[in-house]
Amino acid sequence: MRLADPEPGEIVGDLGQGGGGGGFGGGGGNILLGLLPMLLGSRLGCGTIALIGIGVALFMAVGGGGGLLTGGVSPTGPGQQQQAGQNKPCDTPEELQACRVMRSTEQTWGRLVQGYQPPVLSFYQGGVQSGCGAASSAAGPFYCPADRGVYLDTSFFRELATRFGAAGDFAQNYVIAHEVGHHIQNITGTMEKVRAAQSRMSRADGNAMSVRVELQADCYAGVWAAQNKDRLEAGDIEEGMRAAEAIGDDTLQKQAQGTVVPESFTHGTSAQRMQWLRRGLETGDPAQCDTFQGAI
Repeated sequence: MRLADPEPGEIVGDLGQGGGGGGFGGGGGNILLGLLPMLLGSRLGCGTIALIGIGVALFMAVGGGGGLLTGGVSPTGPGQQQQAGQNKPCDTPEELQACRVMRSTEQTWGRLVQGYQPPVLSFYQGGVQSGCGAASSAAGPFYCPADRGVYLDTSFFRELATRFGAAGDFAQNYVIAHEVGHHIQNITGTMEKVRAAQSRMSRADGNAMSVRVELQADCYAGVWAAQNKDRLEAGDIEEGMRAAEAIGDDTLQKQAQGTVVPESFTHGTSAQRMQWLRRGLETGDPAQCDTFQGAI
């Protein structure tokens, strides 16, 4: 995908090794909207991740298990954290590509959403403190609604290519655009409505609601790509579909444990993720991304 270099601005920060900055709010932690719905092999044990609230979050030491965790907003956002660091963002090929995608999503959603304010992309290595609490790169890229930040350890892209067979720049673009999709849900009020609904649901029903959240983010990623179809190159769509297939709940569960537990799904099956990414790609219309009505 041919994307222009980003202009200098406050859209990106680089937190470096260990990621510093934002504190915990409230005393319960907040929600991390992660890309990966299942445990990734031996890097995490079964006791370290809980399926909570919207999407999949790391089970944080300050939080509790089960249900939706809520807490205060971090006093510092990712852009402020970067000011104290020594790392320069967008200075590696992987970071530069991510910065290009973020700038493009800002321009695209600025046309589609009135008064749009973009999230801040924060790069980190290994682990990070966000406005939603602590996270490890093992969780994959994630969005934190508390500080409206997208957090990314670019080493994930190498694993996406080598371990999950989803190489290519558009596979990476899809990952980032998906997290920006969560930002759209946050600023348009969808996330708050889902949070309220989940507080009254069983774990299984809450997980099913999370699937709808994640599939809508996939569709929004497709909308962004469709809005920039003049920049797509041969093979881009196939790269995106391979990535969506590779990170479906059923596919990852089979790889991790050999069996599939549908009631534990929080991001959707491979077929569902491909379907909703394709819908966004084919329509280019965010109104066509309503995953909360009817079957998915």
